[in-house]
Amino acid sequence: MVSGTALQRLPIRFRLTLAFAVAMALVLAGTGLFVYFRLAGALDETLDNGLRSRADDVATLVRQADSSLREGGGSRLVEPDERFAQVLDLAGGVVDATPLVGERSLLSSAELAEASGRTITLDRGRFPGGDDPIRLLATPVRAGSERLVVVVGASREGREDALADLLVQFVLVGPLALALASLLGYALAAAALRPVESMRGQAAAISASEPGKRLLVPATGDEIARLGETLNSMLARLEEALARERGFVADASHELRTPLALLKTELELALRRPRSVEELERALRSAATETDRLAQLAEDLLVLARADQGQLPLRRAPVSASSMLGRVARRFAARADRSGRAIRVEAPDGLELYGDALRLEQALGNLVENALRHGEGDISLGAVEVDGRAELHVRDAGLGFPASFLPRAFERFSRGDEARPTGGTGLGLAIVEVIARAHGGEARAANAPGGADVWIAIPTGAPPSTY
Repeated sequence: MVSGTALQRLPIRFRLTLAFAVAMALVLAGTGLFVYFRLAGALDETLDNGLRSRADDVATLVRQADSSLREGGGSRLVEPDERFAQVLDLAGGVVDATPLVGERSLLSSAELAEASGRTITLDRGRFPGGDDPIRLLATPVRAGSERLVVVVGASREGREDALADLLVQFVLVGPLALALASLLGYALAAAALRPVESMRGQAAAISASEPGKRLLVPATGDEIARLGETLNSMLARLEEALARERGFVADASHELRTPLALLKTELELALRRPRSVEELERALRSAATETDRLAQLAEDLLVLARADQGQLPLRRAPVSASSMLGRVARRFAARADRSGRAIRVEAPDGLELYGDALRLEQALGNLVENALRHGEGDISLGAVEVDGRAELHVRDAGLGFPASFLPRAFERFSRGDEARPTGGTGLGLAIVEVIARAHGGEARAANAPGGADVWIAIPTGAPPSTY
């Protein structure tokens, strides 16, 4: 017997053929049983109709006082070795009978009692004086004042032979029909799976070095065609993801190369000839600055990598919006003061949101960092509740974003350098969006009257179930 594991290892076409063969065998068996019993019923009905007709003739003969079955009056009603008749009184005595039957009652006392009230049919295993199976019909008759029971019978040999021939035909033809049906099922399964096999071969030939290559989809509109369309859509998404990954690696390599090159240059210049303490200090400070930039870039890349894997860790808790904005403002206050700028906080005291305070402060810090680096004038940190979400805004009084930059403001390594004199890694806003999405929210950017406005919207209720 084939185990489930071994069956699953078979090719699909063989499994389909096996399932089709089993189903066909059940159908053939069911059809055979139906035909067999239907034919048996029809033969029984025909036999019973003949017995009823002869029983009526015998009953008519019994009512004629000068007629006898023994003397040949019933010879026209019965045939030797095939049909016979017998007339019984209610005590079980044989009143009359065809010569083949003899003087022994064909009915038992219980059967006679039942036949005296209604017509019954009975099957016997052997013919009187022979080995053929027989069928009896017994019916009550009144001859004058006497109540009698007429019993007629006939051989069932013809019925049994017909059913036996039918079984032989089923045994001979059934396996052949099953084999032909199985071959047809295999051919149909192979034909149905041929497009799938073709797609498999095409998919095996597609590689990353051949972007844009797609599977050939049959114009049938069926499940195979929809499978091909789905696979082509998946290939397009994979190509897009691969292109983003390649771009990300290239941009990351470029961003890492710049501070590393500057760091190497500073160190080489410091070692090229004897330097004063002040020159060495300047070189070390410049190297430390580039090292900080490398560390920040590595941290940003790690955050983005974790976010891509859906593993950005969050420690959620109720957070006061005004307190969080105040902490961010105090952290950048000294730097803003050195450039003659101020950071204001405008947030209601009762507004709370549910999130990771450190991650949210990281996102807001990136926004303030951008405002200090690229914007002008004072910086405003604000919070407002809109449709069940807390919007945390960072506004400055600079030139704002270039219109062409806004649609891609949160893309990785995207910078609006043409409008801003100082550059960065291009990851600050991308990390802001990642943190917002991790909280089930979103990040937006717009040009407000008098400067840029960037904000994140975070749900104030329970945390989302994903990410």
